[in-house]
Amino acid sequence: MTKLDDLFRDPLPDRDTYILKQAIPFNPDQWTTRLPNEQWWPKPLSALPRTGRWPTVDRQTVFRMAEHSETPEGRRALLIATLVWGTGTSARSIARRVRIFHENDLDWLDHRIAAATTEIDRGDPVAAFLVLNDRDARVKHLGPAFFSKLLYFASAGHPTGGLLPLIIDSNVALALDELSPHSWAPDERWDSKKYANYLDLAHSWAERFGVEADMVERKLFERGKQVRAGTT
Repeated sequence: MTKLDDLFRDPLPDRDTYILKQAIPFNPDQWTTRLPNEQWWPKPLSALPRTGRWPTVDRQTVFRMAEHSETPEGRRALLIATLVWGTGTSARSIARRVRIFHENDLDWLDHRIAAATTEIDRGDPVAAFLVLNDRDARVKHLGPAFFSKLLYFASAGHPTGGLLPLIIDSNVALALDELSPHSWAPDERWDSKKYANYLDLAHSWAERFGVEADMVERKLFERGKQVRAGTT
């Protein structure tokens, strides 16, 4: 049995539990006080339940917001919700994330995000990745670990061109380095060719093990955390 087989050996929970209801706590005050304008705060995030001290946002909520992202305001809300889901409650991490809105021209930021989500709608997640990873037109402080989350959520959970855009971050890269035939460094800025390779691998593994592609993504993420912690 290979390490990959072992990763999917135990029965997985259903996707609704493991993926759509994956909820991340967040501190609204840390965001609203740092955004350029408090009115930017997405209304759907204000009505979320608390789990303990903080409210939580799950993947399903962000997917639903993607269904209303045809306008600049909708795309901005989707980006903020994506950042909230991907960041958690760390004030230092939140301060880094909101630099996106303070150190980029906002019209240009919307233009780049609109161009990327248009490629998602056309069914080409690799082209969408390239839009936001373009060396000559990058959005400051929005690297692959977070813009791949944006592409993932912009799909509203529906495969585009047969492929679901998937999140790539340092933990996923650590797992790919261990389980795939290619070399993956957790600290590189992965190019569109490597992203295409990742999507092909993840979807082939999803078919092999009878799961959805984002189930593979989360299993890789969890495996990468184990590799990082040395608990493999």
